[in-house]
Amino acid sequence: MKKTLDKFYKSTRWKKLRESILRRDGYMCQLTKRYGKLVEANTVHHIFPREYFPEFQWETWNLISLSAVAHNTLHDRDTDQLTEEGLELLRRTARRVHLENVDELIARMK
Repeated sequence: MKKTLDKFYKSTRWKKLRESILRRDGYMCQLTKRYGKLVEANTVHHIFPREYFPEFQWETWNLISLSAVAHNTLHDRDTDQLTEEGLELLRRTARRVHLENVDELIARMK
């Protein structure tokens, strides 16, 4: 799977989309901005992980600009699973875009 991920993130389509998301978010970390702190973003995160939800991988609503530190708070780097904070962001996003059966979607990641 690692090769597939590397290929995806090196694609021209991803690079263009990544840049448009960073530009949309003003190159600022959206998680820290939520708490009144301005931190530069250098990562674009798939809220619904693309490994489990390929149908959402190109959706702009599924992408958020983050700092590397904030990004690491959303993933357990040992298991590569979402942390509670990552799951909460996923739930908030699902509500915002009116996705139903969020618990069933989360179960897909187990």
